[in-house]
Amino acid sequence: MPHDTPLIATIVAGLGLAFVFGTIAQRLKIPPLVGYLLAGVAVGPFTPGYVADQALATELAELGIILLMFGVGLHFSLKDLLSVKAIAIPGAIVQIAVATLMGLGLAMLMKWKVSEGLVFGLALSVASTVVLLRALQERRLMETGRGRIAVGWLIVEDLAMVLALVLIPTFANLQTGNVTTAASLLGAHFELGLGGVLLLTAVKVALFIALMLVVGRRLIPWILHYIAHTGSRELFRLAVLAIALGVAFGSTKLFDVSLALGAFFAGMMLRESPLSARAAQESLPLRDAFAVLFFVSVGMLFDPFSVVRDPWPLIATLLVIIIGKSLAAFLIVIAFRHPVATALTISASLAQIGEFSFILAELGYASKLLSKQARDLILAGAILSIMLNPLVFAGVDWLIARLERRNAPSPSRAAAKAIPVTHLTDHTILVGYGRVGNLIGNDLKQKKLPFLVIEASDGTVSKLRESGIEALTGNAAQPEILRAAALPKSRNVVVAIPEAFEAGQIVQQARAANASIRIIARAHSDAEVEHLQGLGADTVIMGEREIARGMIEELERRFPDAADKDSPRLAEAGSRA
Repeated sequence: MPHDTPLIATIVAGLGLAFVFGTIAQRLKIPPLVGYLLAGVAVGPFTPGYVADQALATELAELGIILLMFGVGLHFSLKDLLSVKAIAIPGAIVQIAVATLMGLGLAMLMKWKVSEGLVFGLALSVASTVVLLRALQERRLMETGRGRIAVGWLIVEDLAMVLALVLIPTFANLQTGNVTTAASLLGAHFELGLGGVLLLTAVKVALFIALMLVVGRRLIPWILHYIAHTGSRELFRLAVLAIALGVAFGSTKLFDVSLALGAFFAGMMLRESPLSARAAQESLPLRDAFAVLFFVSVGMLFDPFSVVRDPWPLIATLLVIIIGKSLAAFLIVIAFRHPVATALTISASLAQIGEFSFILAELGYASKLLSKQARDLILAGAILSIMLNPLVFAGVDWLIARLERRNAPSPSRAAAKAIPVTHLTDHTILVGYGRVGNLIGNDLKQKKLPFLVIEASDGTVSKLRESGIEALTGNAAQPEILRAAALPKSRNVVVAIPEAFEAGQIVQQARAANASIRIIARAHSDAEVEHLQGLGADTVIMGEREIARGMIEELERRFPDAADKDSPRLAEAGSRA
């Protein structure tokens, strides 16, 4: 049996080192993505030791790009974008333009071509969605106004880059005279010129989009539904991957559309299905694995010694990424009359570059629009900016806290501006209005029982108030929020949030404020049940137990004789809830 297996060796070395470096990065509170990139550097041709097969790594990276873009399309929400369109769309477009011009200016100082400078600047203009989402989730900003604007801004950037992925190959073919696509061949044959070739490309892309919207929007969800009804989880997972890879490959062969754009639209069409959440879950492990290999392959392309040989261009590139485009975003947000805290959060979110920058760097280099130096600067800028982004966010957090303390009112003014206490009595305080809280709230409303909602999401609170339900915005663990809910006058507290730590703080404060109040909470484990009961909760509901109780009751109704026979065991299972 032959032992020369470069594909297996490349995958094993890539994933193995990515795991080691990613774990170290996580331990140092740096995004694991940095570890994956450094793993690629370690197995690349520019460092001593084992060198992975670069050609195979590049092909694996293509699969990574397809699955990355498929994931972006699968989670793309037009509704989320439209909710912040007034700031996200013009803000992102202006910021991309400013950052691209700054990159072009730096390229001109280094005496590069204008075309190279434009692609270089474009790669510096787009931030990493992966890094941004993690930073927002760590700070619990996803459901805030600031978080929604940042995510909407990134969606617009992603869409702009998708358009760039369509135009760059055609532009490169016209620049280099390399007529490889059908549009380029027709343009050369009929002497259409730049405008004609771009128009022809736009027509082909429009045909592809129309086909996806008319046929794909119906066919792809139908395929998923058909496979789901077979009951085979294995076939369902295979169908999701076959759709992603098949649409991406077919769009490239038939319409000269990039693999990335084809995969993006496959994800978008799959989102139309009610089974999209399950599709995302089933494809996640393979998407994650190939995304890691993509980042490893990108790291293999980077020459770390180029930083030592010529540090000044890298410093200038980092200044454009971290200072230049972040300052531009800050001024844009302030110009739209948003608070300074929002402007600072958006600025910190954009102070890095990531996945699309790698894709553009590779595409530009393969299309001979970017030199090796330009590609190395983009890769080095991405690695260093991602490593520095947690520090940028920490600085912004400190600055926002300092501004809030400076602008905090004096004690007399604070008393005047304190949250007014509700006039409700004998009411229920409902903490959290997600999937569980919503069901409870609807039941209380139908029974015309007085209740008040405490919810962290501004949007949810606004909708509740519009429907005539009294609601408070904020974290219910904060004493002033619970004080405004009139704990001493209330009858029940229902803690419907899934976070046991915060729920425990709420339970403890509620019990201290009102010894006779009834407290009901939710939990996900036996340990959480004990924790909440120990702090004063009267009843703690665990979802798995309630499901078991419901199933047992159904068994007792269907088989009463068996229920009588085994009643001690069935009763014990039910009572544990």
